[in-house]
Amino acid sequence: MRKNYILILAQALLFQFLIISAAYGQNSILRGKVRAGGVGLHGATVTDIVSGMSTSTAEDGSYSLNISSASMVRLRASYIGYKALTKSIDLSEATLLDFDLSDESLDEVVVIGSRSVPRTNLETTAPVDVVDIKNLAKDVAQVSLNQLLNYVAPSFNAVNTSINDGTDHIDPASLRGLGPDQVLVLINGKRRHTSALVNVNNSFGRGSVGTDLNAIPTAAIKRVEILRDGAAAQYGSDAIAGVINIVLDDSVNELNVTMSAGGNASRFSQGGMDGEQTQVNLNFGVPIGENGGYINVTGSYDMREAVNRQREFLGTIFTDYNNPTLYPNPTGMDITEAELQRRGLDRTDFVSQVGSSEANGGSAFFNSEVPLGEESSFYAFGGLNFRSGKSGAFRRMPAQLHQNNDAVYPNGFLPFIESSVYDQSFAAGLKTKIDDWHIDFSNTYGQNSIQFENTNTINATMLEQSPRDFRSGGISFLQNTTNFDISKNFETVSQGLHLAFGLEHRYERYQITPGEESSYTDYGQGYFVTDETGVRRFIPDYINGPSTRFAPNGVPYFQGSQGFPGFRPENAVLENRNSFAAYMDTELSITKSWLLTGALRFENYSDFGSTLNWKLSTLYRMSDIYNFRAAASTGFRAPSLHQRYYNATTSREVDGEFLNSGAFQNNSRVAELLGIPSLRQELSQSYSAGFTANWGAWKATVDGYYIRIDDRVVYTGMFMGSTAPDATEQEREIAGLLAQANANAAQFFANAIDTDTKGIDVVLTYNTALGQGHLRADLAGTFVQTNIIGSPNTSEQLAGLEDTYFDLSNRILLESAVPRMKGNLSLNYSYKRFNVFLRNVYFGPVDEATNLVDYMQTFGARLVTDLSLGYQISEKLSWTIGANNLFDIYPDQIRADSPVRNNDIFLYARTGQQFGYFGRHIFTRLAFTLK
Repeated sequence: MRKNYILILAQALLFQFLIISAAYGQNSILRGKVRAGGVGLHGATVTDIVSGMSTSTAEDGSYSLNISSASMVRLRASYIGYKALTKSIDLSEATLLDFDLSDESLDEVVVIGSRSVPRTNLETTAPVDVVDIKNLAKDVAQVSLNQLLNYVAPSFNAVNTSINDGTDHIDPASLRGLGPDQVLVLINGKRRHTSALVNVNNSFGRGSVGTDLNAIPTAAIKRVEILRDGAAAQYGSDAIAGVINIVLDDSVNELNVTMSAGGNASRFSQGGMDGEQTQVNLNFGVPIGENGGYINVTGSYDMREAVNRQREFLGTIFTDYNNPTLYPNPTGMDITEAELQRRGLDRTDFVSQVGSSEANGGSAFFNSEVPLGEESSFYAFGGLNFRSGKSGAFRRMPAQLHQNNDAVYPNGFLPFIESSVYDQSFAAGLKTKIDDWHIDFSNTYGQNSIQFENTNTINATMLEQSPRDFRSGGISFLQNTTNFDISKNFETVSQGLHLAFGLEHRYERYQITPGEESSYTDYGQGYFVTDETGVRRFIPDYINGPSTRFAPNGVPYFQGSQGFPGFRPENAVLENRNSFAAYMDTELSITKSWLLTGALRFENYSDFGSTLNWKLSTLYRMSDIYNFRAAASTGFRAPSLHQRYYNATTSREVDGEFLNSGAFQNNSRVAELLGIPSLRQELSQSYSAGFTANWGAWKATVDGYYIRIDDRVVYTGMFMGSTAPDATEQEREIAGLLAQANANAAQFFANAIDTDTKGIDVVLTYNTALGQGHLRADLAGTFVQTNIIGSPNTSEQLAGLEDTYFDLSNRILLESAVPRMKGNLSLNYSYKRFNVFLRNVYFGPVDEATNLVDYMQTFGARLVTDLSLGYQISEKLSWTIGANNLFDIYPDQIRADSPVRNNDIFLYARTGQQFGYFGRHIFTRLAFTLK
């Protein structure tokens, strides 16, 4: 598919050359530009093969060469990292000759990781993956960016979760096995805002805040560049694991419409097929003016049906309390089988929704640039995204008397958490050139907000008067970043020096808005008093009063809406902060074969103070085939506003036990009683080294790395108070504070651990003509291991509570809940109108995150096969059909005797995730192109 793109680009450049050359006529001075991927290459060499005369290109890639002869001339253009390109021209007919070296080079051109000229991924000082989204999206079943990258980039992991509240709607994604908040996301080189959601449930990335990549439609993306190296000194906080740069589409005079449909055709699909997906994309670009201006616009609509992989519930559904006519003196005896028969039901009628959530949404994105003269241009890009999701919580059984009301739901109920996710972004900037200094001034705004609604549920303390639906409140995060960047090339310093420096200001705001009163209140808390007339009255005290409403078994009714208790007024937050940064970035070509780079960045946060970080990297060209590269850097990540200020009570299931867990801020009274330390920055050290090789059609990169992170922020285990007779005053106070928050346990964000991460990445590509077609093969693999160093970092008050502060479940989520080994082999063969895409992805073993040592389980490796067949029906219309997980592979099931299985609610792991448990997914896609 890349070959098709290259041919189109070559034809466009050839057409431009013919038009311009016809206008100029014969001239003894030959001019043109040397480009790679449409970007001018500074310092490329253009040589007249006959006379031997040569010249170097200017900063914009332009050159001029005096030619004494007016006959046929042969010119050769070359640049380090590219295959040299030779062209012929008849000066009697034309004097303009452009070169695009990417037409002759199979290396990928990237801009991430360097503020100098674009380089190929074999010539960068740190490893960079380049994913051609525009072409790849035609052949694969995945329609969201997260899942597309999960299958194509071994170092990238994205997790689908189930029954994890808001995390069901925004997938945690990571790089090199580190946290979702340790990778920085850019769009067109500008910082992207993060999600408003902090992951506090049982999934990989617990305690972290990531970027919602699925808010960016794949149809708006040209390519994705993944820098697999620490880059905090270059780009700022969050870039400990690396950087993902999303380059938006800039094509013009082309209308692209794609329509995709598919579903899970698996042996465990309900009704023969489930999880149906539909996506419709439209992309169109138009030129602006006659000097290369453009605006490219994308619209996208997505629909996904829910998936459920629970088959039946094996636990207690009814007790004798549910049929007092037959059992006038109930004791809690299990009468499930008899009651099911009497009611004409079976156990399959009492399943939860364990799988992917239902989701619908749409996006609109644009990308534009308008020249303002020969040296200046204005650019802008951004977009809007809206998604509504509906995920299931745990089903409440009739036997759960204190969480149900028989008069409202005689057979229990399945609560749903419905989310409305709003995402908006807009960036604008001005680029100009003054006395050979390149200046870029920009502002980038982004906001993500999520509103929650709890439906098909009940507040049991309201008895029969309870509503069925509740507005549970929402969260919002806003970020505004202003950048001023200056750079210049100094050609006379050694073999070339590129100097860049700049300033950055960032404003962030985080907000929690409470839900409606009935979503969190216990209407049974209060006192009964008898007035002077002898009338007994109820005096409510919804915070400190005792419970007065009890289920038939004597247990107080559960307060708040079941499934997702609403944010309380005391949870409300509106906090902000500012950060200021100054950086310097240099690249020095010591010789034509040796490149040395360095970066230094100072950053000051209004709530954390200052930090200074550095990076050094080098590339040495050992021969025309082999390169050596290495890098060393320090980094940091400032705890997010979410981690500082998030506080709420959420329903959680832990190892088969259901409870409410409260997230408390570090400055809360509960944190003070337990000695939870204040949050501070994470600090990192990163080292990498590797080799690249270019054997023509074969290319390879091998890179090893080591990352040490101190004071990592985690979400702690659960602390509980006590009201037992022998409880301490501290335990009693904690229990009272938990009760006020409707919580059974307390959790916090804390700098609890130090870790090191070691790994190696290998990438091998092969491109060749095969028969009358073209074959591209990609083999890539990653091997990574994260370990916790020493014991958790505790305070004196926490002595003896280390296993609660950072429990075994947390350790597994961090070390081995996603594959430590991952690889893929992709084969893409095009022949005339046909295209075949075959991919095998290896997902290594993972562990189930549990605190039950006797039931710890490792889930074995799996190989997942994707296959698609494409046919070009006409010049404008193409059709693709295929399957993800062709052979219907599932992960290992949780062992039958494990409490983690929770009466067969979870057949597959919630926490140890490889590729999901949805089975074979088939799809078809129509693509229409009009030029």
